[in-house]
Amino acid sequence: MTQFLGTFTGKLDRKGRVSVPSQFRAKLEGLGSLDIVLRPSHRDPSVEVWPAPFYLEMTSGLERMDQFSDPLEDLSFGMYSSVFETRPDGDGRLVLPDDLIAHASLVEAVSFAGLGRSFQIWEPAALARRKTEAQQRIRERGLTIPSTVPGQVGRA
Repeated sequence: MTQFLGTFTGKLDRKGRVSVPSQFRAKLEGLGSLDIVLRPSHRDPSVEVWPAPFYLEMTSGLERMDQFSDPLEDLSFGMYSSVFETRPDGDGRLVLPDDLIAHASLVEAVSFAGLGRSFQIWEPAALARRKTEAQQRIRERGLTIPSTVPGQVGRA
């Protein structure tokens, strides 16, 4: 199973290019395709980066919704109209569209955060705050990860 793990810091150049961390590029190569989907996060000021096969799998649930319904149309706008299909160039760089750079308030330094099946691109201070908030909510809510072993409870 492909999992994007860790946090890495890089730079955004004047042309809007960022270098995808080599660990993340290796995971994409392991999938057999470097094709990715970039989208603005609807929750945070970040850019979501999805391997194309995972994005297709995730959005396939829209096909089971009522055609012409308001929820389907809203989700379709969110999941399709603001995305960019791309792939890293031969040097492992991505050109981020201006819309996504503005959405995530990216200036020069950028952080890549692994989130398992996807990763995100953040302004470094915003990512640090988000990680702290997540850890606090994990503790406050007593969140755990379901165990794959019957009768055992996992801990986050």
